[in-house]
Amino acid sequence: MHRRHLSPVLLLGAGTGEATCGILYLAGYLRRNGIEAFVRLYDGDDSQEEVTRSLEALVARVRPRLVGISLKWFHHVHRALLLARTLRQIDPSIRIVVGGNTASYWWRELSAYDCIDHIVLGDGELPLLALCQGEPSPPNCVTRAADGTPKRLPLTYVQGATNSEDVYYSHFNDIFLSHQDRHAFSGWVAPGKGCGENCLYCGGARGNQKAAFGRAKPFLRSEESVRRDHQEISPRTWQLRYDFSGSSAEFLQSTWAGVDLSRHSCTYFLWGVARIELIDALAQTFERVHMVLDIGCFSEQQRHEQMRRGLLKPCASDRELFELIDRCRRHPNLDIEISGIAGLPFASAATLEEEVRLVERVIRLDCVVGYQRLEAQPGALATEHPARFDMVTEARTFTEFLEYFEQRAPGEATVPMLRFRDTALEEAVQRTSEHVDALAWEHRESRRRIAVNGRTRLLNTAPSTLQFKLGDWLGPHRVPAKVAQEQVTVVRSIDGTGIVCAPSVSPRRFTDPTLDQGKDGQILLTALAAFERPTTVASAVAQLGTKVKLDPGSAHEVIEHLIDGRFLQLA
Repeated sequence: MHRRHLSPVLLLGAGTGEATCGILYLAGYLRRNGIEAFVRLYDGDDSQEEVTRSLEALVARVRPRLVGISLKWFHHVHRALLLARTLRQIDPSIRIVVGGNTASYWWRELSAYDCIDHIVLGDGELPLLALCQGEPSPPNCVTRAADGTPKRLPLTYVQGATNSEDVYYSHFNDIFLSHQDRHAFSGWVAPGKGCGENCLYCGGARGNQKAAFGRAKPFLRSEESVRRDHQEISPRTWQLRYDFSGSSAEFLQSTWAGVDLSRHSCTYFLWGVARIELIDALAQTFERVHMVLDIGCFSEQQRHEQMRRGLLKPCASDRELFELIDRCRRHPNLDIEISGIAGLPFASAATLEEEVRLVERVIRLDCVVGYQRLEAQPGALATEHPARFDMVTEARTFTEFLEYFEQRAPGEATVPMLRFRDTALEEAVQRTSEHVDALAWEHRESRRRIAVNGRTRLLNTAPSTLQFKLGDWLGPHRVPAKVAQEQVTVVRSIDGTGIVCAPSVSPRRFTDPTLDQGKDGQILLTALAAFERPTTVASAVAQLGTKVKLDPGSAHEVIEHLIDGRFLQLA
């Protein structure tokens, strides 16, 4: 029997902002196996009307036979269903597939929705390809039987260290539908997969990985496949990002072989005790490094109690932490952020005092602090059994999480939380959390603040300025022909902030919220041009008054805006 291939394929993320890098690995894999695959990496739509308009344009451009929706994070479940329902209304013939950690965990509940045709469990490469190739029994998939009941096939495809060689980035010139979307890629590389720990707050811990993905333990990909990632993306991105704890300096240095990263930035999220060799290798390889050291929580007493009970991954002691900070400070191109969770079990008045003291000490060493309250995550031990820790959760079941996110206002980023049953303790934890948040925010602001007067000399330090046709930048599916040839200028600051100026495009002809159009765009480009060489603020204000008829007060506001975005820095 002849199989009908489902191609082209469109892969989407279920949340706003940048989608997970998983859809990029999947798109490359499908392309290498003869399936025409495209991605939409960035989604900025808030309202139902915006979602419908965007998806209609994407479907008209790609004409997909299959759309894959990446449902990795649990707080995207409502949006995943919104995308699936909207796609079903636009074109009922499109096969709709969801996959990812959350889809695998909630497969029973999701299979009840008739806007979803298949749910991929665990690693997606082989199952998705089988679906695209029309195989009648694709592996690791959930489908509905004729009577509507879900049929779950056993997990037969589980990636490990020996069968993931064909998972790597490729076809970056083909899979994106616009330059804007490709520039949204933040440089994620996955050196490995899985987790070997069972932290009480995490829905992706070892037990859930085993149940949902069939993966009993984490693994590193082959050096060759990770090297291919670097070769594919290093010419196309200004930074690289990692978050896998098993990567040694030797492993990463092998995967960097033959790739010049001396002008790239790097962000490394390290959830474990950092090795000195890794820190030194990062600083010696990249122009700038931002290392995030996760210590679980800022109370050493509380941290050790959780580790003793097997409820937390290995984390640095305070002594080890300050030794690491001291070593990091020897590298002038390396910034450090220390992150932890507030409101973990076994909190007390003593642990709260410890938290504040450690945060204050870390800030005095000019390290950034990352700090947030304990959130509820599906499948996490603390969420499933909050009473064990004398806590209550704002959501536990699929229905409770879905209802929470359905009621959340567009653009709101809150999630259900875990809180202490003891009212006095909960109030104390919240006060401490708010106090630490204020300390961390003030420190971050002080690091960015530049006192400016008329004699202050500033320099345009933007490392990248590129020009595109508007139709190429936004994609022809979003831009009418009458303005598609107009020029846009894309400027990036040293930390990735971007502005996109289209001075020749009047908002009356076409408008897009991501563009600075017309006179606004002209003003920004004129201000940046004024500081191409070290220039005083007074001189630049005068130039803006002459060239774009801007009053001094507005000119100062524009300059402050560019300083905040780190396009302008002290000369």
